[in-house]
Amino acid sequence: MNFSELFRQSSQTCKFSPDGKYLASVVEFRLVIRDVDTLQIQNLYTCLDTIQQIEWSSDSQFILCGLFKRGIVQVWSIEQPEWTCKIDEGSAGLCAVRWSPDGRHILTTADFNLRITVWSLVTKSVSYIRYPKQCQKPLDYSNGGKYMALAERRDCKDFVTIFACDSWELVKHFETETDDLMGIEWSPDGRVLAVWESPIKYKVLLYTLDGRCVSKFSAYDSALGIKSLAWSPTGQFLALGSYDEKLRILNHITWKAVATHSHPAIVKEDDVVVYKEIETRTPLPPGNDIDAPTAALFTPQSKYEVDQPPVDIPVVKPDTKRANPKLGVGMLAFSFDCKYIYTKNDNMPCTLWIWDVQKLKLSAVITQGTAIKYVEWDPRQSRLALCTGTNRLYMWSPAGSLSVEVPVEGVFNVHSLKWHPDGNTILLLGKDQMCVCYLSDLGAENTLPR
Repeated sequence: MNFSELFRQSSQTCKFSPDGKYLASVVEFRLVIRDVDTLQIQNLYTCLDTIQQIEWSSDSQFILCGLFKRGIVQVWSIEQPEWTCKIDEGSAGLCAVRWSPDGRHILTTADFNLRITVWSLVTKSVSYIRYPKQCQKPLDYSNGGKYMALAERRDCKDFVTIFACDSWELVKHFETETDDLMGIEWSPDGRVLAVWESPIKYKVLLYTLDGRCVSKFSAYDSALGIKSLAWSPTGQFLALGSYDEKLRILNHITWKAVATHSHPAIVKEDDVVVYKEIETRTPLPPGNDIDAPTAALFTPQSKYEVDQPPVDIPVVKPDTKRANPKLGVGMLAFSFDCKYIYTKNDNMPCTLWIWDVQKLKLSAVITQGTAIKYVEWDPRQSRLALCTGTNRLYMWSPAGSLSVEVPVEGVFNVHSLKWHPDGNTILLLGKDQMCVCYLSDLGAENTLPR
């Protein structure tokens, strides 16, 4: 495991290109394109104002920059740096921007979700889509980019409109059985579209491409409902995290729950591996005139120990009188091979739960010393990386857990991270700096010694 030097970045706005060749980062109004292997700067672009968002095209040929304060999108070409493009929404303003699947159209959303505009980079044509709904996930592309589903709000009713992405023609428009639609997401095989209700009501509906509702699921009534949702990569399972602190997994045949997992305050199972982060502190020597290299020797050291059941899980009591209480399953995701799924219960902020999908049972629990900030699966192996806002990187695989201090000069606390598409590199993001971690590819089963 090797670490690069620190580089400047702003607002953690950094992304690997889909083909894995480049790393894009933002430093205020500058866009920096680096070669992933050497980290040498390949291109440097200057925008008109501070960059709030960047996004690569699907073929890694172009990259867009969203300048929301000015209502402008600037597009840059990697192979032809002299080519430029500027999209100005004018008085309509700009609150969101994204690529189409073909990488040659850009969709911009005006302020207050007044409209979505489709801009063609090839023909320079412009199309408008009215009534987009302002919600958690109002738009989603099917796998392969053939269709786009869009949530709409008209006459106090929710609708979904499906467009063909090659021609932007309307394929189907239908009303949904929701009071306040919160989001939509295609299954990986593109057969069904999941539509879920706002947290006021527990309700998820499954629609086909022609607008038929094939199933609906509600676990309970009269309480806060769905907080997070994720499809398995195979499309066989739909995982629902809810405010009642439970994970429910639906199957794609009957759309019934095949498993319901709770997050108990005490882990009693003997076959569950519980990793607990232990910090050891060496007392500082007397005196105030300690130089930095000497002080670094006395920084807290971290390691994992395996706890024997029963194990008490730290629980934080949420303030239920405030909006969006820190309660319930707020984070969940399947591993790339669908063998595992992780969950994070928001009123247990220091604990990550890892479930075995094949056995439908709890596999491992990781308890950190501080609250978990970000978790992400390796796109190629059954292992994950997480960070807690400290100067350490944590990893888990079925073989064990690992805690590594990032060996850089100065203060660098990891607040977020991103895996490279090949799974051998991790981008570590701090408040205003970034670092690249290179992993040796030893295979998932023996990468992390317990």
